[in-house]
Amino acid sequence: MTDLIAKTAIDRRLAEILTPTIEGLGFELVRVRLMGGMTKTLQIMADRPEGGIDVDDCGRISVAVSAVLDVEDPIDETYTLEVSSPGIDRPLTRLKDFEAWKGYEARIETTDLIDGRKRFKGLLAGTEGEDVLVEIEEGTIGLKFDWLADAKLVLTDELIAEMLRQKKATEQVDAAAYDQIEEHTSEED
Repeated sequence: MTDLIAKTAIDRRLAEILTPTIEGLGFELVRVRLMGGMTKTLQIMADRPEGGIDVDDCGRISVAVSAVLDVEDPIDETYTLEVSSPGIDRPLTRLKDFEAWKGYEARIETTDLIDGRKRFKGLLAGTEGEDVLVEIEEGTIGLKFDWLADAKLVLTDELIAEMLRQKKATEQVDAAAYDQIEEHTSEED
């Protein structure tokens, strides 16, 4: 099965090293990429199995994986560690992602030409076995997960509305945790 979480050999090795630590904290590895440049960047995207990760969670993951990376030392050069959420227009890296985001628009790229094309854009229609179902202009097609090179959600109003709905549903404000508002009048009034 194609692994969209980690594409290159070094990314796969990093995923192998980091997954137990990330899962031990209660998160899932969504994607890992070691990107080049003047200073390399190790990008780790993680999420909770039920969705939702915040800055404090990213900080906890960063501290934990830093310790593991210091011990394992899989990257020879200097690099910057970047831990983030997958974001609203998240990459779709696991077969279950295509089922979870059924009904939302996605861009999918295949490794080889399929019916003369490599790029597909349409509404996700779930999965069937190892196939990702996508509603495109011509109708619903099935793409083998193994054929995929890249896939991500498209930022749409519907997707933004769903993310806001999910955020609101998971946020529970504890009013007792906040001080009472005190009103003061100025002597100048």
